[in-house]
Amino acid sequence: MWRDWLIGLAVAVAGLLASWALLVLLARRLPPGLLRDLAAFIPDCLTAVRRLRRDPRVPRRARVAVVLAGLWLASPIDLIPEFLPVIGLLDDIVVVALALRYAGRRVPRPVLLEAWPGEPRLLLRLLGPARAIDAETGAPTADR
Repeated sequence: MWRDWLIGLAVAVAGLLASWALLVLLARRLPPGLLRDLAAFIPDCLTAVRRLRRDPRVPRRARVAVVLAGLWLASPIDLIPEFLPVIGLLDDIVVVALALRYAGRRVPRPVLLEAWPGEPRLLLRLLGPARAIDAETGAPTADR
């Protein structure tokens, strides 16, 4: 009985991994443009989260926000089920975008751009205009 359950679980995991591999392969074959950028957004966010989590130049609060966004992406529980086409990833994208914007106000742009593996223009567009950051505290300086 347990053996049948383990075989079923192994088949399900193998099917999931095969479908992910197929999606990655198909995403790489997309022509340049918005669709390709959207297909690469979540993997780029996960890579940026991993890199920013380990970077000592990132203040603690920004690191916590980025790690929570990464956990949200990895969590199987979502506000909008992932099996719904297009809108299934919407809650993930919104959470990551908010966390990156928060980090963008506390982390120098070069650090964020260094951590971002994708197209820099996407991150810059997401972050909005640059603000001056205090080197000691990592907090944004007052606008004058």
